[in-house]
Amino acid sequence: MGAVMFACSKAGHDKGRIYAVAGSSGDKVLLCDGDKRPLERPKAKNAKHIQIIRNLPEEIVSMCEQNGKLYNEGIKRALKQYTLKRLEESDVKG
Repeated sequence: MGAVMFACSKAGHDKGRIYAVAGSSGDKVLLCDGDKRPLERPKAKNAKHIQIIRNLPEEIVSMCEQNGKLYNEGIKRALKQYTLKRLEESDVKG
């Protein structure tokens, strides 16, 4: 897998939830959160129902990987940090 990517769900019961992209299979994208959806059991979601998050901070990306591979604990920590960072930015803006 290349660079670490995050995605936000645009549709379904998990709308607004952020995941790490674990891979793809046809028109489906495999998503995981390191907790309820670990790498061993990713969620398959239609690619048109997600929004890829671009320009992730380097410290967030580095949390997800260990020796160049994704791991559940790192994904869980990175998603939490990313969410907190987003909340702080929205508090500052308005």
